[in-house]
Amino acid sequence: MNGRGLTGLAAARLWAAARFPYLASGVFGAQVVTAPRSGAVTVDERWRLHADPDLVASWTAAQLGSVLVHHVCHLLRAHGERARAAGIPPEAARAWVRAADAEINDDLVPAGLELPGDPVLPHHLGAAPGALAEQYFQAARTADPGGTDCGSGADGLPRGTDGPGGAEGPGGAEGAAGLPGWQADLLRRLVAQDCIRHGKEAGTVPGGLLRWAGEVLAPTVNWRTLLAAELRRAVADTAGAADYSYRRPSRRAAAAGAVVLPALRRPVPEVAVVCDTSGSMTEELLAVALAEVEGLLRSLGLGRQVRVLACDTAAAPAQRVAAARQVELVGGGGTDMGAGLAAAAALRPRPAVTVVLTDGFTPWPQTPPKGMRVVAGLLGEGARDAPGWSRAVRIPAA
Repeated sequence: MNGRGLTGLAAARLWAAARFPYLASGVFGAQVVTAPRSGAVTVDERWRLHADPDLVASWTAAQLGSVLVHHVCHLLRAHGERARAAGIPPEAARAWVRAADAEINDDLVPAGLELPGDPVLPHHLGAAPGALAEQYFQAARTADPGGTDCGSGADGLPRGTDGPGGAEGPGGAEGAAGLPGWQADLLRRLVAQDCIRHGKEAGTVPGGLLRWAGEVLAPTVNWRTLLAAELRRAVADTAGAADYSYRRPSRRAAAAGAVVLPALRRPVPEVAVVCDTSGSMTEELLAVALAEVEGLLRSLGLGRQVRVLACDTAAAPAQRVAAARQVELVGGGGTDMGAGLAAAAALRPRPAVTVVLTDGFTPWPQTPPKGMRVVAGLLGEGARDAPGWSRAVRIPAA
């Protein structure tokens, strides 16, 4: 975009972040791509918003910011995927988009969304508020078929403009490549967490968004419960251990005269995560598992104690991260989780617990690392067994 367009985009994003702070991560995470002479603003499923510079230049910051929020909500609610799952044919795509628009606007227009034109609301379709796009769809098919084209991110039908184009800001075509699926999933989870956090303040997050966030973050399969139990058990064993240390004098030292008394010390467990990045692993599966581990460790109060090591036949340098999206999963060759465990054991301070995320197609050490508990997350239906000295949890692909 030109300088005026970039200024308008920055102002729109700031307006959106101020008015809808629980959606700010999604608004800033989406890429804006120029689409000259298209006469529209659309979104694709790789989190790219294709915008006509001449059109957006005629809008206020509030209107452009509202359009950004609206399209990001299409992506957060996976309207494209849901359209395919519902078998929406191309000739009914416009009715589906109106139904999806009604699902979004029902929550956000009362919360302050200022969309240009006449936004679709449930009563325009003759429907009651508080429903989903699938429920609004039947009403939308018999209502006025008008409306706007929101792009493949809303109806799941690929567009010719979905390929790389000119991105705003530095980066060129590379900056317009969009987000891979696993990054989009992490961003969706991050926004859901923000909604839940802001939802603790009365009246700040619409009820529909809170229900969506709860569904995104809610455990749906048994392996999460098993993994949580194993992590809690391993961390509790270490956190509950107490021993005397001379690093800090005892509070009773004054009564002992010249005798130096040790103080009782309760260690804070260090946790490492070894990620198998060999060619047999998929980034999507690793990202989902890593996000789950992050959430569990945060619930235990250990969010900033985590170090992550990517490992194929050798371990990359450890990364201390505060969120799963910061992890760089490098590698892609063979596999040797023994090397990853050795690298974890060599960290200082040594981790009390190491979580290994792998498909199991790897050699393992014959004996467990000394002074370190190992929890193995076995990814995929065909994952091989972990050694008996580890705590193993099977994590299905779906």
